[in-house]
Amino acid sequence: MEKVKGSIFLLLTAIIWGTSFVSQKLGMNYVEPFTFGASRFLLGAVVLLPLIFLFNTAKERKSEEKIEYDRKDLITGGILCGFALFFGASLQQWGLVYTTAGKAGFITALYIVLVPIIGLFMKKKVKAYTWLGVVLAVIGLYLLTIKEGFSMEIGDAIVLAGTLFWALHIIIVDFYTAKTESLKLSCMQFATAGTLSLFAAFIFEKPTIRALIDCAGPIVYTAVMVVGVAYTLQIIGQKYTSPTVASLIMSLEAVFSAICGALFLNESMTTREIVGCVLVFIAVILTQIYPREIAKRQDTSSEKVK
Repeated sequence: MEKVKGSIFLLLTAIIWGTSFVSQKLGMNYVEPFTFGASRFLLGAVVLLPLIFLFNTAKERKSEEKIEYDRKDLITGGILCGFALFFGASLQQWGLVYTTAGKAGFITALYIVLVPIIGLFMKKKVKAYTWLGVVLAVIGLYLLTIKEGFSMEIGDAIVLAGTLFWALHIIIVDFYTAKTESLKLSCMQFATAGTLSLFAAFIFEKPTIRALIDCAGPIVYTAVMVVGVAYTLQIIGQKYTSPTVASLIMSLEAVFSAICGALFLNESMTTREIVGCVLVFIAVILTQIYPREIAKRQDTSSEKVK
């Protein structure tokens, strides 16, 4: 039952993330990337504070035995997650200035392919289907982003650079989610990412109150739904789900981003780009599904039934 609950949380995360590309794209009409990031992350951290208070109060009322977590893990995990989140989100937001929400969603989904590859450096085995997925992902990325003369548009390249940090974020969350309280870890990472974005905004941009007011809609939506709700659901969902299954479910973000981009921003793709998207999505699926393991689980399940 816990695995089902975790999967539902992660599916909701993918839906919210996918729809958020529209708000992020619209937000760039009013403010610059770091200003947008600082606003939504810091507001998202504030949104979580009353939730943390309510959960702590509820725990105190119950007579259940409390699980003691090391505060160092919360601080270290929150800061590391925050750094990965800052770089991933900032590059994605910057790239959205120059590319479409639909393309950005599929390029971002490539972080799923990077997760098992990064596992190589952690001495984890990478299976044959993963390498097949990597090959398909490269072909799909070529069709989706590379133009004549073997050049890539600046927006696609920036979003692609951010995929490395999204992959690292998945791995870091997986490592610390069992060592800390989910809501507190989520709040800590947002505070870290928001603070880094704020410093970057004052160094590289010129934020104004008027621009923030004009951008209130996209900022509030992404702060409450994406930051406050989706990232928290991700952390809670990953607590009950393996990184592989979690990555697979969250990869559906790309599909929802393309659908929302077409519905709300009138975005469209060429046949070549659509084929590239399909290959990227197949690659994401292949890197997470292993037929032999599934067959073994089915055999085990059937034996139990007998």
